[in-house]
Formats: sequence, structure tokens, C-alpha cells
Amino acid sequence: MRRAARLGSALLLAALCLAATPRQPGKRLHADRILVEKSQRHLTLLWKGTPVKTYRVALGSKPAGRKQCQGDNRTPEGLYRIDARNAASHYHRALHVSYPNAQDAANARRLRCAPGGDIMIHGLPNGYGWLGTSHRLHDWTWGCIAVTDPEIEEIWDAVPNGTVVEIRP
Repeated sequence: MRRAARLGSALLLAALCLAATPRQPGKRLHADRILVEKSQRHLTLLWKGTPVKTYRVALGSKPAGRKQCQGDNRTPEGLYRIDARNAASHYHRALHVSYPNAQDAANARRLRCAPGGDIMIHGLPNGYGWLGTSHRLHDWTWGCIAVTDPEIEEIWDAVPNGTVVEIRP
């Protein structure tokens, strides 16, 4: 029993040390494009067409199909840009995606609904960073693209406003 307790304590200490490890200076990523592949649950940072880093993501709670109307809990598909950032959002940092584009707005008018907005690439809800990668067990957002808190910090630093975001099915 004592051996198991010591082992458990050692594992807990190791996990806490790893979680508290800061990013290494000098290893900053740079990207000029973000590719989101919904079916793979991947977000890839690209530099001049070359993948730099890929992250696993959670999407809107109804991930199949493109976003059409406000409140449909779907993640949009198409070409967008990072057009704003919010360091004080309800989530750990948020990069605003320029949804809806002209095609999305026209489609919503045809369906006689509001297209929605506030699509973000963001971290976890404030105070829930401890969830870490377990947040990806199911799609839970209202249409946004969610990563862990350390991942959004890395993405935040890697991409300037104006970066193209391509979201594929």
C-alpha cells in the first residue's frame, strides 16, 4: 500500500511539473495560414504552404455540415481571416474568425435566418484549463474551434491579424 501511495505521489508530482513547464524561448512558431479539417478534428498552422504544427480540436456540438444559421451549433466551412483577438474573453484567449463571409450571408438570407457570428479559435473556458486535452473527448462548442490553453497561447503568438483561415469539411 505504501509503495502504491509513493508511486501515485511521484506520478502526480511529475504531471504537475510537466503542466507547469513554460514554453521554451526562441522556439516561437510563425504561420501565414490556418487550415482546419473538421472531419479529422485538426487545426494546422502553415508557413508558405508547409505544415508547421498540427493541433487536435473540439468543434461545434453538431460538427457535420456547414454553419447556416445562428444557434445551429455548427462550425462554418470556407475561407475566412483572423480579424480580431480577445485576451479577456470568457475563454482563455480568443481569435475571432471573420465568419460570415459573403457566401455565408447570402445562404442565410436564402434560408431566412441570421447567419450568426462570434466564431472563434479559443482555449478552454476560464477556470477550466485543468481539463487539458480531455476537452476533446466530444465536440462541445457553439460553433467555435477549441484547443487547450497552452495551445491557444502558441497559436495566438504564431499568427497575426489578417491570417487566412481555411475550414474544410
